[in-house]
Amino acid sequence: MNTGSDEPGEVAVAADGARTDETGTDGPGAGREGEHGLGSRAPEFVKARRLLHLSWQVGVFVVGLAVVGAGIVMLPLPGPGWVVIFGGMAIWATEFVWAQLVLRWTKRKVTEAAQRALDPRVRRRNITLTAIGLVIIGVLAGIYLWKFGLVMPWKIKDQ
Repeated sequence: MNTGSDEPGEVAVAADGARTDETGTDGPGAGREGEHGLGSRAPEFVKARRLLHLSWQVGVFVVGLAVVGAGIVMLPLPGPGWVVIFGGMAIWATEFVWAQLVLRWTKRKVTEAAQRALDPRVRRRNITLTAIGLVIIGVLAGIYLWKFGLVMPWKIKDQ
């Protein structure tokens, strides 16, 4: 798939086989609102000049890389790591087809997971497992309190 081409007649093919161009599936104004075709969303005056468009893509890549890098740093540290990583992917998706396809796949998988989580059988199982886990934690806490009392395992008074 050629992501750098600016030819007006070219059509990108999504992973699910749907053909889309920059104006949508059936022309301007067609399709679902807010859904764009695959490809660059750079302003037309940027797309018209090859060197400017390449510079634009490099800039978008660097900014997206910085945001994704910050998200990766936030994974072990406090902060919304995954949200920031997907924000960086969204920045990349404004310019690169591969990032658009990754975001579409991710949205589809998240939607499927949410639908599965709302299934009554899965919810009953999750509630049952949570109740069993809470009972186990309560029993362990009771055993600790019975054996040691309300004493913490470290000695604060010695310091």
